[in-house]
Amino acid sequence: MLIIGSLIGTAHAQNTYDINIPTGASDPTAPFFWQSEKGGGTTGVIEIIVGDTVVWKNADTVAHTVTSGTPETGPDNMFNSGLFAPGKSYPLQFNEVGNFPYFCTVHPWAVGEVIVTEGLSVLPDVGKKITNGDSSFDLEYKFSRLLDNPQINVDQKSITFELIGQSQSSDHDLFLKLPSALLDGPYVIWADGEKLVDFEHEQENGLNTLLIPLTEKSKTLTIVGTYVIPEFGTYVMIVLLTAIASVIMVSFKLKSNLILRV
Repeated sequence: MLIIGSLIGTAHAQNTYDINIPTGASDPTAPFFWQSEKGGGTTGVIEIIVGDTVVWKNADTVAHTVTSGTPETGPDNMFNSGLFAPGKSYPLQFNEVGNFPYFCTVHPWAVGEVIVTEGLSVLPDVGKKITNGDSSFDLEYKFSRLLDNPQINVDQKSITFELIGQSQSSDHDLFLKLPSALLDGPYVIWADGEKLVDFEHEQENGLNTLLIPLTEKSKTLTIVGTYVIPEFGTYVMIVLLTAIASVIMVSFKLKSNLILRV
């Protein structure tokens, strides 16, 4: 059973994220019906961690509901705000992992979903573009905002990330798992052009864990290492050299066998 409660009488959530219901959301032709302050998304879909809280804020001119379920199957009785008026809000704390669709019973075209994970968010397919799909990594991280748009610079042996969204937490540290095969240390780290010296770094079995102190205003993060995943051209050269070496070895063995037979 999912345990969901209001902020009153519950433990303090790890983080709190707002989803605004904008003016005009009661109109099915509106450009969007929700706006997440976590990442600026307008789909109504938000990914959070167990213990986090979502607060729906009604900035429209009419009342809405936030009701678990879908318009097709109806309410599933997991949670229901009931009608809440303009200027009011509806907070919920999520304490179990799962995917929880919701909709407005008055305006059923307004649908969304809360995705609750165990703790770490995932930035998928990092390195895929630079290697032309030959290799990529899913980066796990924990942060009060979103880590996005990784840019790999092979010459500088670095990765730059964008930090987007509004933090609803006083904890702005970034916990990041960084595979050595993607970018190996030791590292030099920059936030918005300023060098950071008080980050923590541990390495074990080819996986680096970083705890990086940031601020709510941090916009970009650049991690410089000593090795970065090779470009596609480098991969081709490695494969080509390996193939040539294999051909040479086979030819050498064949010649040796012929000489021995003679």
